[in-house]
Amino acid sequence: MFNFNPVPLIEDPPYIELLQWLARGSLKQNLLRAIRLWVWLHTLYGDEQDRLSLPNPFTYKHWRDAFFTATHPKGELAPNLHQGNCACAKTTAQWLFYPKTGLVESEWRRSLQQHDAIPDVDLDELLQQRLFAVTRRTLFADLQILTELGWLKLADKQYYRVQNFPSRPSVRELEPVNNRLGVYDLGFLNPNLEAIAQNLSQPIQNVQRFYIEVDYIISQTQNQVEKWLEEFRNLWEQTTILPICLTYASAKSGAVECIVYPVCVYYVQRAVYLCGFGKTPTNKGEWYNYRLDKIQKITPLAWNDAKLPKMLRQRRTTLPTPDYIRSQMLQAWGFDFYLPSKLMLLRFDRTFHDSYLKGTSRHATFKPITYQWVLRLIREQVISVKHWESLQKVLQNRSQDDAYYTVTYRDGDPNVGLRLRAWRPKVEVLLPWELREEITKEVEAEWHFYQN
Repeated sequence: MFNFNPVPLIEDPPYIELLQWLARGSLKQNLLRAIRLWVWLHTLYGDEQDRLSLPNPFTYKHWRDAFFTATHPKGELAPNLHQGNCACAKTTAQWLFYPKTGLVESEWRRSLQQHDAIPDVDLDELLQQRLFAVTRRTLFADLQILTELGWLKLADKQYYRVQNFPSRPSVRELEPVNNRLGVYDLGFLNPNLEAIAQNLSQPIQNVQRFYIEVDYIISQTQNQVEKWLEEFRNLWEQTTILPICLTYASAKSGAVECIVYPVCVYYVQRAVYLCGFGKTPTNKGEWYNYRLDKIQKITPLAWNDAKLPKMLRQRRTTLPTPDYIRSQMLQAWGFDFYLPSKLMLLRFDRTFHDSYLKGTSRHATFKPITYQWVLRLIREQVISVKHWESLQKVLQNRSQDDAYYTVTYRDGDPNVGLRLRAWRPKVEVLLPWELREEITKEVEAEWHFYQN
């Protein structure tokens, strides 16, 4: 037995939070690798039963010879089933579900499938695969990942065990909110930032090379926002999620109380919002996006509380989910997904379009159309003869070579309004007529500021 003096002890069971952190991306796609890395850690830092007798530093050859039997193939190919007691013969399920881990297979499977929707048949197949029946190259890659995560140090092609483990999620306590990038599947980063964040979120040669700078207007109330985020997390971790009473400082209505079911949290453009279903500050509709820094108080309520709005009591067994919100946002441009949708017709200066818009993604409904289709669309959409004649004259003075687009948008959404203003004067709203008139008045008022 080599002298491990001193080597810290790891006792973490393979809970989903830890496996997700080890996966460094989609757990669904990297499940076997994450479980294999968990086994690696116990061979390096486990108790006397799990820890291998290795020198410090050690090489891959040291680890291989201590982990596998003497008859284990040493070539480049994945090993065949050559000996029943070799570590490469054990299935994933055998590594996971034995008394020492304390895992109940049904509970672990349910926890995994709540995190990632893996069909039972696919999960059965993964669990029956031989976890370490992989190539030498794959095992070398495992060592590289453990080094990048801070579990090992590499020098002169030898690996040194560390004295202090990296911060990681555990069954007892997850990492603080601001350290969780990389703990969970980053598929929630929309759109298409997951791959970038996964590849570059970790320091390279101990230097951070990737940054995300977002427009965030919350500063003095940041502690309050973090407090509410933790409050929501606690609510959502309960078996029965309770409705809440919000005291909310509405810009239009002043301080109001709203009783809602908290569905999910979004960061959009400049701030963090709670999507709440129930009573709204305007007393219109059933949905509202509450800016977290404007929430003054949160009080959980029982489902039998007499103050609950009728809509909440009726929907208790069919409460809305974040998927509903996402589906509504995909149908129309704008974050206020509960506002009515309308068709917008836009004209862009061709040079501006080709330099800044061409090849970019705006919204699924943001589509180019021809000049000829613009004329037809105006006939179909405009009811007033007066407005139709006006728009016809406008189009006669516009170039057919300009870029014309249609998009379905949420009427009254402030983020849509801000984007249109940012594009001025290179964009012209042709439809709807009411929005065109509203922008006309804005431009006239702005024009007067610069007359003197």
